[in-house]
Amino acid sequence: MERKRNYIGKVQDWADDRLRRMCGRITPGKRLAVILVMFFFFGGLSIYITVSSIYNIGKRDGQRLQIEHIRQLPLQGNDTFNSINLSNKPEYGRNAEE
Repeated sequence: MERKRNYIGKVQDWADDRLRRMCGRITPGKRLAVILVMFFFFGGLSIYITVSSIYNIGKRDGQRLQIEHIRQLPLQGNDTFNSINLSNKPEYGRNAEE
């Protein structure tokens, strides 16, 4: 795990040095222009993605989703009828004549 952290640190340092050398060669005015262009580009892209995703929420779901009415479940035959029939009481060891 320590190797990965060390390698990631080296890559970050390399990228940082590379960017500093590239940005150090341009004038401060051009640097500001590059930063503003990138800011507006990525900001506009972010706003476009957000608005288009909000616009498309549920747009095509009605065509794909078909709603059916709830059907009545089939009963389990005679078992349910006998369970509510009053003459179907267990005697619990008593005679029917008592």
